Amino acid sequence: MPSSPAKGWSMGHNAGREEVVVSMDRDNPLREGLEPERRPAPFALVIFGATGDLCRRKLLPALYNLAVDRWLPEPYAVVGVGRSPMNDTAFRETAQRAIDQHSRRPRQAPVWEQFASHLYYLQGEIHDPTTYRKLAETLQGLAAAMPGRLYYLATPPTLYPEVARQLGTAGLGQPRGSGWTRIIVEKPFGHDLESARQLNLALHQVFAEEQLYRIDHYLGKETVQNLLVFRFANGIFEPIWNQQYIDHVQITVAESIGIEGRANYYESAGALRDMVQNHMFQLLSLLAMEPPVTLEADAIRDEKVKVLKAVRPLAGHAVNEETVRGQYQAGVVDGQPVPGYREETGVNPASDTETYVAMRLFIDNWRWAGVPFYLRTGKRMSKRATEIAIQFKRPPHRLFSAPSAAELDPNLLAIKIQPDEGIILRFGAKEPGARIRVRTVNMEFLYDTSFADPAPEAYERLLLDAMLGDSTLFTRHDEVEQAWAIITAILEGWKRHRTPLHGYEAGSWGPSAADDLIARDLARWRHL
Repeated sequence: MPSSPAKGWSMGHNAGREEVVVSMDRDNPLREGLEPERRPAPFALVIFGATGDLCRRKLLPALYNLAVDRWLPEPYAVVGVGRSPMNDTAFRETAQRAIDQHSRRPRQAPVWEQFASHLYYLQGEIHDPTTYRKLAETLQGLAAAMPGRLYYLATPPTLYPEVARQLGTAGLGQPRGSGWTRIIVEKPFGHDLESARQLNLALHQVFAEEQLYRIDHYLGKETVQNLLVFRFANGIFEPIWNQQYIDHVQITVAESIGIEGRANYYESAGALRDMVQNHMFQLLSLLAMEPPVTLEADAIRDEKVKVLKAVRPLAGHAVNEETVRGQYQAGVVDGQPVPGYREETGVNPASDTETYVAMRLFIDNWRWAGVPFYLRTGKRMSKRATEIAIQFKRPPHRLFSAPSAAELDPNLLAIKIQPDEGIILRFGAKEPGARIRVRTVNMEFLYDTSFADPAPEAYERLLLDAMLGDSTLFTRHDEVEQAWAIITAILEGWKRHRTPLHGYEAGSWGPSAADDLIARDLARWRHL
């Protein structure tokens, strides 16, 4: 590691390069006023857990693609911290392999060489104060050229308090001079309500709330971000976005994969903690929130918290009536036989962990009173798909002939989040011919076919926002705790009332009990 910016950061070279960039932006009227204002100030990014899977599969490719698109400032540094014995050269070779395997775009030699020159490695143990003293010396040498500090905790969540404490002890928790200091922590943010509160308390001992960036990669997906634009930049949808016109809402997060060797984690988590508390509640709150006063981060997050506070608690026997637990059994997925959950390596043969959850929730406020929100998520499902489906009420009067009207599906708006991001509007149209026959048709918008540039990966957007200090797409402490309050009540209800665990065949769409749950409202799950 360099002890000063002299090695690896030639200020004369960088100043010249930045001048070229500014000149190019000035000569291109299509880029005027866009990219320069989004480029962060010079900073050093420190990744704890730099030799782990998250860094290899997501963070390094995301940083490389930000470099390709010239979002990164000059100068900057990426300092990887890990236990493995490694020097700068070996870390760069590791990064090269990671980008070759996982980048959404092929590695380009000139960009790669420039990017690699900014990568450095520091070997050290998380619990060893010496690691942080060495890090402090390194960052002190960079302070003049790169006053910003961004820490990324790509470590097991149990280590978050220790890393925060050590950073504080080493004097690395607060900004100095004209710089800034921020920290990104990955989910899960706790295991239940009490652990989430304790984690927030531990982090707040060192970092102020405005320095904390709790990352949920779902919020970096283009279609999730487009929810705000779709609702509040168009005049035709928001007036009907309420209980007067909407019959019910379905939110589906289906995975075709199993636990992928993560038995140790999944046995203690389950589908409710793993997917509902974070990803699905994020989708729910963005879908149901009121229009914010401004697009500032806290204005948006205030409205999301209000939604979670309005969710009707599932207490007593309502837990059994409004939720379904499932666990996949042996079956066939994508034409390949797969084992049941209890046959997976590392799983207790008598495991009671749920791999599937379905539930009916109500949001008790003026806009959504009486509208059921159906959530379902599971592993080893028929296909990988994430979608929000808003089904509208049928017309109040059956104007067309009975057979035709009976066959006509109600209007539906489907927001597809993965794998094919886009929006589908379903409505009735007349078939060609002399007779009036009504057929259900779809109007479809897809990101891939509507825009020339491919959508960036979620981590690209979220890393850039953290560098810029924009916390809009990151969760706040009260949002995390309110989500856990809902989930913890369900977990306690499952235990108290011995909620049954339904088996379902791998490759299916879950247990039949989930179909019974939604059928009570004369509805059915949307076929994806």
